[in-house]
Amino acid sequence: MARSYRIAVVAGDGTGPEVIREGLKVLTAVSDLTGFDAELISYPLGGEYYLKSGEALPDSILEELKTVSAIYLGAIGHPDVKPGILEQGILLKIRFALDQYINLRPVKLFPGVWTPLKDKTPEQIDFVVVRENTEGLYAGIGGNFKKGTPEEVAVQMDVNTRKGVERCVRFAYELTKNRSAKKKLTLCAKTNVLTYAHDLWVRVFEAVGREYPQVTQDYAHVDALVMWMVRSPEFFDVVVTNNMFGDIVTDLGAMIQGGLGIAAGGNLNPQGVSMFEPIGGSAPKYAGKNVINPLAAILALGMLLDHLGEKGAALRVEEAVKSVTATKLKSLAAGKMGYSTSEVGDLVVEALKTTEAV
Repeated sequence: MARSYRIAVVAGDGTGPEVIREGLKVLTAVSDLTGFDAELISYPLGGEYYLKSGEALPDSILEELKTVSAIYLGAIGHPDVKPGILEQGILLKIRFALDQYINLRPVKLFPGVWTPLKDKTPEQIDFVVVRENTEGLYAGIGGNFKKGTPEEVAVQMDVNTRKGVERCVRFAYELTKNRSAKKKLTLCAKTNVLTYAHDLWVRVFEAVGREYPQVTQDYAHVDALVMWMVRSPEFFDVVVTNNMFGDIVTDLGAMIQGGLGIAAGGNLNPQGVSMFEPIGGSAPKYAGKNVINPLAAILALGMLLDHLGEKGAALRVEEAVKSVTATKLKSLAAGKMGYSTSEVGDLVVEALKTTEAV
């Protein structure tokens, strides 16, 4: 009996539909090669839907999303919608409602891709950031007092629960144990200033670590970590951190791996429904021009397949992308790849045929 999955597709705004189109092209090809079925369910969420309906994410659609195997997201962001409405109304609503408590961000330099770090190679830029995804400053607890006056006070609380920290840290240890020969997990925090919340992170990190004697424990203040990411990224294997720090260091990670055009990520509920997306935004200025780089969306598809247990298919997707970056593209920048968006998708599909079955 064929393996079958129900995948919700949210192409979203701007260039989102273009990159998702190429990802689905790759999905069709790799499913044929490796023998599984994918039922696609499309949802028109995004700026246009919000402008027409007045709703960012109806509860009826949210309930449907809870029943699928995974969610494949293009991009959210529309020039005619005030910043924050779609991000909170769609992205954060999905993350919190589906309890996607892990944000997983591979930072991996592919062959042939330029990095701003001089003389660094793909062997030296290859680590993963595990970001807590549903707590911290993003929990939205706080408020304003005397808003709009010279005496205004704004408070936003950094919420860290033992449960939330521990499940994030435990996920990171499990990933580190199985990921590579290094088996090194770095906790990124700021214990010399944030003495209450980050003391909790350290205590949980050490306590859970006693269950993983094969994993080497490391610690770095966030300001030191970003310096070492630039100077010596080869120091890192897996990094675990809180929501806010993770948001920042993963953007730096995207830059050192070659840019947003190749940076993919996942919002994971290891026991439920997870969502995968390219890291870059909707890039409306490139929409409809067939020039945007689809590789991040294709790699996000690979992450989705790996999460569903189709590890052979996921590896084939990654190897195909490596082949394309190493031998075909002039650049990862929009309009400078030497190929159109759809042609890059075709190149990946063609490269899939030469990757070995796993």
